[in-house]
Amino acid sequence: MKKKYDNNIDMEKNSNGMLTVKNLTKKFGTNVVLDNVSLTIENGKTTVIIGPSGCGKTVLVKHLIALLRPNSGEVYFKNHRIDNASEHELNKIRTHYGFLFQGGALFDSLSVTENIIFPIRQHCKITDWKEVEELVKSKLAMVGLDGFQQFYPSNLSGGQQKRVALARAIALNPEIILYDEPTTGLDPIRSDVINELVLKLQKELGVTSVVVTHDMKSAYKIADRIVMLHNGKIIADGNADHIRNHPHPVVQQFISGQVGEEDLAVLRMSGAISQTQFLPRDFE
Repeated sequence: MKKKYDNNIDMEKNSNGMLTVKNLTKKFGTNVVLDNVSLTIENGKTTVIIGPSGCGKTVLVKHLIALLRPNSGEVYFKNHRIDNASEHELNKIRTHYGFLFQGGALFDSLSVTENIIFPIRQHCKITDWKEVEELVKSKLAMVGLDGFQQFYPSNLSGGQQKRVALARAIALNPEIILYDEPTTGLDPIRSDVINELVLKLQKELGVTSVVVTHDMKSAYKIADRIVMLHNGKIIADGNADHIRNHPHPVVQQFISGQVGEEDLAVLRMSGAISQTQFLPRDFE
């Protein structure tokens, strides 16, 4: 099954890493979201990308799979440049990726089985449905949900939906899994289930993982390496201990979850109460 539904592309693994970004700049209008970023994602490792909202984390990840194109710079999958690749080329290359979207992005009208086989339908010609049924069973077993094949997303909890979405992400046996805020909206226990699955897939499938998160507890648990973005640039890069002890005040402010002094001063600033006030009877 693994080889049958693999879409083989003849590319040697780059000695520098699985994914490489060189001098990447991305603008939306006059807003510079990524500013000359260079980064190598190591093969078989979990790289976690952290940083405040709007710093460019998700934008960077979308460049790794060429869902966005840079204004300048280059992006490589193994030794193959993808930022200037045609959509036809990208269609093949993306079969080597799995993507777990922030909200799961399951199709509400499709069953769990139908959601999982969706990427197989898109990229492969299915000739043996029994084999596909076994594949679905194995992927669900990997995320602890075998037996949920005929359920629909509306019948599942938020955590279960994320796990089904993860089973779909690994349906084509990817080499890379991109996770966009995988624990958002989950309670601490369900979040830790996702963390354990990230670790499990890295160990059992040997995948390269890139995880965008605000959850520092999750980051410390799953990361081989943590990269922090701020104002479109990388300001910290290292393992968990390196990040915990990083001297940059912005890093310490972020990982401790504390409001900066300037923002705090604004929030605490007293101000005049508007003379225009509305009472409940004004809306009767």
